[in-house]
Amino acid sequence: MTNNKIALVTGGSRGLGRDMAINLAKNGNDVVITYHTNKSAADEVVAEIEKFGQTAKALQLDSSDVKTFAGFFSDLKDYLENEKGRESFDFLINNAGTGLYVPFLETTEEQFDEMANIHLKGVYFLTQKAVPLLADGGRIINISSGLSRFSFPNSSAYGAMKGGVDVLTRYLAKELASRKITANVVAPGAIATEFGGGENKTNEQKRAAVAGATALGRVGEPEDIGGVIAFLCSEDSRWINGQRLEVSGGIFL
Repeated sequence: MTNNKIALVTGGSRGLGRDMAINLAKNGNDVVITYHTNKSAADEVVAEIEKFGQTAKALQLDSSDVKTFAGFFSDLKDYLENEKGRESFDFLINNAGTGLYVPFLETTEEQFDEMANIHLKGVYFLTQKAVPLLADGGRIINISSGLSRFSFPNSSAYGAMKGGVDVLTRYLAKELASRKITANVVAPGAIATEFGGGENKTNEQKRAAVAGATALGRVGEPEDIGGVIAFLCSEDSRWINGQRLEVSGGIFL
């Protein structure tokens, strides 16, 4: 058995989560990723991580359904004990989520509830259930969004939930400090992934608007984010706590 640190990345089978998982592995961490439905994509990420000489495991999780969390953590506990010889893991990265681009006046209660369940309620209670398995001195990194600082049309429900995540993270930093667990937010700007129907990848009008409003003059790529997560899971970031780090190339400064 190795003494490598172990990171849990929700939604690690594609997009930002995939890049986070790979960068964590490059930094010498073993990784557990979750996927919702696409097991083959998750298996590809596991194979990629193993190329760096790290262990990886993909577990199924519906991060919007709190009722499934007990079963998920039972599976995680079994994996840690039986395959890693440990009872804990070190880093929790709450990344899983979906987007919603609908005007405020047209957003339905069902759409609002979906955003709340995935991005706020899910993060709240998944973290609550994860903390007993999180090692002392561990790290929690919640993925928020630039949309919790600035307003871009048609993102009110999503942005509101991410604002909640920003506040929750400060409470986690304070309430878990006795165990030396830190909690921070990483807030990406617009990133060209399949997220939210792939708007930031394919909507040229939006891409031009984002690039024009960004100091560094382009839309973000997944590769812009993963290394920041790996840094926050390194010893170099030990004194960063309760902070929101926006990684957006300087949009709307």
